[in-house]
Amino acid sequence: MGKSRGKRGGKPKAQPSGITAEHKHLNDVTAKTNVLISVPFAVDSSHRLPNVFGLRGGKEREGGLRNFLSHQIIHKKFSIGMIFLVIWSISFLPIHPLPSNCCKCSAIHSEQNRGGACTDFVAEVPKWDGEVKAAPSMDAVVKVFCVHTKPDFTMPWQRRQSSSFSSGFIIEGRRVLTNAHSVEHHTQVKLKKRGSDTKYIATVLAIGTECDLALLTVSDDEFWEGVSPVEFGDLPALQDAVTVVGYPIGGDTMSVTSGVVSRIEMLSYGHDSTQLLVVQVDAAINEGNSGGPAFSDEGECVGIAFKSLIEEDVENIGYVIPTPVILHFIQDYEKNGEYTGFPMLGVQWQKMENPDLRMSMGMGPQQKGVLVRRIEPTAPEYHVLKSSDIILSFDGINIANDGTVPFRQGERIGFNYLVSQKYTGDTATVKVLRDSKILEYDINLATPKCLIPAHFNGRLPSYYIVAGFVFVAVSEPYLRPEAFEYGSEYELMRATFSLLMNKLYNAMAESVDEQLVVVSQVLAADVNIGYDDIVNTQVLAFNGKPVKNLKSLVFMVESCNDEYMKFDLERQQIVVLKTSTAKSATTDILTTHGVPSAMSDDLKA
Repeated sequence: MGKSRGKRGGKPKAQPSGITAEHKHLNDVTAKTNVLISVPFAVDSSHRLPNVFGLRGGKEREGGLRNFLSHQIIHKKFSIGMIFLVIWSISFLPIHPLPSNCCKCSAIHSEQNRGGACTDFVAEVPKWDGEVKAAPSMDAVVKVFCVHTKPDFTMPWQRRQSSSFSSGFIIEGRRVLTNAHSVEHHTQVKLKKRGSDTKYIATVLAIGTECDLALLTVSDDEFWEGVSPVEFGDLPALQDAVTVVGYPIGGDTMSVTSGVVSRIEMLSYGHDSTQLLVVQVDAAINEGNSGGPAFSDEGECVGIAFKSLIEEDVENIGYVIPTPVILHFIQDYEKNGEYTGFPMLGVQWQKMENPDLRMSMGMGPQQKGVLVRRIEPTAPEYHVLKSSDIILSFDGINIANDGTVPFRQGERIGFNYLVSQKYTGDTATVKVLRDSKILEYDINLATPKCLIPAHFNGRLPSYYIVAGFVFVAVSEPYLRPEAFEYGSEYELMRATFSLLMNKLYNAMAESVDEQLVVVSQVLAADVNIGYDDIVNTQVLAFNGKPVKNLKSLVFMVESCNDEYMKFDLERQQIVVLKTSTAKSATTDILTTHGVPSAMSDDLKA
């Protein structure tokens, strides 16, 4: 990533390198070959030897020349023609007088050379002319150690402990910035500064799951001593050099990788469907780099490393959270005392690039915009916009037929970038074309309630068990592939998951408290024989009443006095259980399968 590495301290001073023939060795050899060769001069290492002997350069050529001469003499292959060739080659070299202090063993050499000058030149060892120093910004980069206690979404009454390490950096206000996924479901977070052997206990102040950012602090004053906070720069331009600093896998010390900015666009950060500004770089971002700063050549932070693209035919594609997103997160926390999130325009829209489509919707030749297909019922826009509206502009900025707006010189970006620059509760002006009339509306921006939420903000998932049937409310983490071990039931799991994934992208919540409730699995028992193959199947109704959320299902089952309980599932499946038998069997089933309670704590209230 970039060329900026800060001041790296003293470089070794260039020293002249010299060689001469070693008289004693050559005299012994020439006594056998009747050939006497002496090379009584020093060679300047900065001068390039003619590549007569296929040697490379610098010191390697010098050593190669000596080895070549010795080899030819020893094996008596040194022809007269070769002698002239050697003489011609070395005639190109500058000749310097030998230093007077070539070695400390002058007495021995005087005896060996019979009083002659010593020809055994010993070069001085290069020395560093100062201590190695890092740029101040480097000292602000810390290593983050976290112990996670993650919920098991297939068995939500259990939690699994794991540990991880990542990177972070100190910013103003005695705070440390890192990635949200570095400290999610944390039970303990510790920080270690560069060059220190002490780990300091940290407190998590805020976690922004959508933007994958987290703020930490340390109460120990010693942690903040001798470190200057990192300063933020502007959004980098294409081909700008950046340097990613952090503590990736492969070692314990700090690592620095360099590259350039290759792309800037709107992408989902991986936790949910929220799209935010992202910078793509061609530097290596490995496991452990998460949360580390990306510096410009001026030493300013222009982003935070958070993920890389891992595919078979892809190399060196990393992603950095840019400063506009970072500052939005920090200012949101400072303004509200907590993270409130990035607002979204709760509409699904379609491009208007087809001329026939534009004409059929009553658009003029100069009008551009996007077509509103659906509106989230839980979004504020639901009471203002209508399906088939054409959104022409957002806050006075015209939207193109492909859904983009001007960004920077020669660049365009998705118009949802304009929405992401706002804060929850802000007002925006939207101009629409409806029935060939141009209308303007002020919209209060918020984050609409999704039927399948992206996260629980650190809370544990809810569950309810009766007669071995495990009921859960579906979330995006529940749908992640790593949450399940498919085994021999892969085909069945894939079929049911495809239905849930379709709901993730297309279904909308009709109210803020609506949930998608499913039978996650069936804990085997005599009472549920014949139902053991029901997995990840949505519950539509209980005894003829629709299931709005998990809490409503718990209430209906617990208060049921009917002889039978009937669950209507998707794809016209039904489950019928005798009420008394099902409820009495639940306690034994919980004991057999090691489940501490029939429901999560949030459902007991």
